[in-house]
Amino acid sequence: MRRIEFYDTTLRDGSQAEDIQLNIEDKLKIALKLDELGMDYIEGGWPASNTVDQAFFKEIQRYQLRHARVAAFGSTHHPASTPEKDAQLQALIDSRAEAATIFGKTWDLHVAEALRVAPERNLEIIRGSVAHLRQHMPEVLFDAEHFFDGMKANAEYALACLKTAHQAGARVLVLCDTNGGTMPQEIGAMVEAVCQAVPEAAIGIHCHNDCELAVANSLEAVRRGASHVQGTINGYGERCGNANLCSIAPSLRLKHPGEYECLAPDALERLTHLASYVAEVVNVPLFTRQPFVGKSAFAHKGGVHVSAVNRMSRLYEHINPAQVGNRQRILLTELAGRSNIVNLARRYGFHLDKDEPVVKGLLNELKAKSAIGYDFAAAEASVELLLLKKLARRGVRDFFTLVKFHVLDHKDGPGQEPVSTATVLLEVEGVREHTASEGDGPINALDKALRKALKPFYPRLDEMRLIDFKVRVLSGGDLGVEGDKPNAGSACGVRVLIESADASSRWVTVGVSHDVIEASWQALVDSVTYKLYKDELQRHSGEE
Repeated sequence: MRRIEFYDTTLRDGSQAEDIQLNIEDKLKIALKLDELGMDYIEGGWPASNTVDQAFFKEIQRYQLRHARVAAFGSTHHPASTPEKDAQLQALIDSRAEAATIFGKTWDLHVAEALRVAPERNLEIIRGSVAHLRQHMPEVLFDAEHFFDGMKANAEYALACLKTAHQAGARVLVLCDTNGGTMPQEIGAMVEAVCQAVPEAAIGIHCHNDCELAVANSLEAVRRGASHVQGTINGYGERCGNANLCSIAPSLRLKHPGEYECLAPDALERLTHLASYVAEVVNVPLFTRQPFVGKSAFAHKGGVHVSAVNRMSRLYEHINPAQVGNRQRILLTELAGRSNIVNLARRYGFHLDKDEPVVKGLLNELKAKSAIGYDFAAAEASVELLLLKKLARRGVRDFFTLVKFHVLDHKDGPGQEPVSTATVLLEVEGVREHTASEGDGPINALDKALRKALKPFYPRLDEMRLIDFKVRVLSGGDLGVEGDKPNAGSACGVRVLIESADASSRWVTVGVSHDVIEASWQALVDSVTYKLYKDELQRHSGEE
């Protein structure tokens, strides 16, 4: 079994994505999670470029990592300087990292146009930079920038750069597809050529995703001899991103059983959790259709698919979702069949036959609601409540009943912020509760008033928070308005999706109406009801 080193550069290359900004606390959290996964290297940043990265290397010294070696990133020394006098090489040494990763030019076009030096001088720069760092640091890795473009233009010179770095003390020669434009067959041929030209060196691969081939290119590089893979969690990175380690790891382990060893033995089972955790820290929603770890990776919508996976999941799933810590999801939508209902009911302990009247009735209700704009694929909590109420599941009940609500929004002058007030009258456990609250907008005011009325009865609502609120305008046809009627153009409605969370889970609910406040109220009621149902179920479980 061949050991493949994993080198994570989420904290450096990943943070160069335009929508990601990491502070010192974010970097430390991610680094510790990566170490738990068994990552071989964690690239903490470029200490010569900013104070946050400098602080990271100082703070990470306080932690005892179990698996990972921390690497500091930089470049070869400035052409007008020497290694001994170069400030950014000194910053690498001062970082006290266990490894230094420096990039150098290997494409003769970059040597001439970017560095503006002779080819021989670039070789001197590479040799001097690697040798100097090797005298002061335990390990040096050489990132051959634009290597594959360099090989296409002048293979002899590109290989000379690698040989120079290796002779000066670089343990790993990392071949970088910096522009992300190289095809897999080209990657494979050139990796093989490097392995033959520098057989004593460990060969690495660093791919960008500009042609959406970063994962494929990395896998091909490993197949042709690379033993070191660089990438990021969730594929974060500049432009179109970097090679996604969350796809590379399971592809190596599960698609080539017994051939490759990487990460910790149980790493794959924790992969989905890690991907979601990192997404939460960087504050970028996890791509739902991301392979292996995305929410939709093992989601089934069509009735034919669901009927098949009910018999044997392998018919429409290339792996067992549990192998990567994910789970199968059966979606209830306008395309759903009775198999979808049966499968979902089974998850909650009901064993139904698809010919039972309750199954047919629920399917008809779901399809009718979907036809007017309800998105049950996105709002699984609303689906669960609908199903459990239909099946009279213990714990699902009307925890409260609306008598009326009133929302007022006013603005006192052009320069003033609007003020929203909501009043709510509810019946709760036989008692009428009348409350009012102000909020940042009418929906926030309504949410506050609803919670204020319910908290005396259900104090655990304090644990619940609203974390996302989405509104989509629907066409008149989506809400059953005929397109040829005079008012069809002004009859648009809205769909509201609300994501809520407590300490243990997240859930999404939906509401649809011509009125955004009514649609929001529907979603709010489902969200609160779902929280109360979960708490009641937990209490019953404790009693039993």
